[in-house]
Amino acid sequence: PKRPGILPAVTALEINVQTVLLYLAALGAGVSVATQQVLNGGLRTALQSPAWAGFVSYLGGLATMIVVLVALREQVPWWKLVTATPWWAWSGGILGGVFILLAILLLPPLGAATLLALVVAGQMTAAVVMDHFGVFGLTQHSVSVSRLIGVALVIAGVVLIKD
Repeated sequence: PKRPGILPAVTALEINVQTVLLYLAALGAGVSVATQQVLNGGLRTALQSPAWAGFVSYLGGLATMIVVLVALREQVPWWKLVTATPWWAWSGGILGGVFILLAILLLPPLGAATLLALVVAGQMTAAVVMDHFGVFGLTQHSVSVSRLIGVALVIAGVVLIKD
C-alpha cells in the first residue's frame, strides 16, 4: 500500500534515514527551545526586565527570519494571499510573545526542567485535542487510547521531574 507523502520509488532504507533525520531535527528544535528559555532567563537578569528580555529575544528572531528570507530569495506574498488569510492565522506571533514572556517569568521559580516538562505536557494535551477536532485547518486525527496513554505518560513525567 502507498504511504501518503512518500514517493513510491523511495526504498525502506531511504525512508528510515529520512525519518531519523526528521526526528533529529525535531529533537534539535526541542534543544533550541530549552536553551532559548535558559538564555532568556539570563537576559532577564541582565536587563532586569522580563518584557525587555522578551523583546530582545523576538528582535533576534526577526533578524534571523530576515536572513532566512534573503538567503532563500523569498518573494513578498501577493496582497491577495495576505487578505485571504484567515484572521486566526495571524495570531501565532502573539501567542509566541505570550509564551516567551511566561517562560521568562516562570523559569526562576520553576527551574528549566519543570518549566519545559509542563510546556511539553501542555503542548501534547492541546495537540491531541486540536488533532481530534481538526481545528485551524488540521487534518483530523481522532483521539485514541494510545494517544491518551501518551499524554498521561507525559503528565506523569512532569510529576516525576518537578522539584
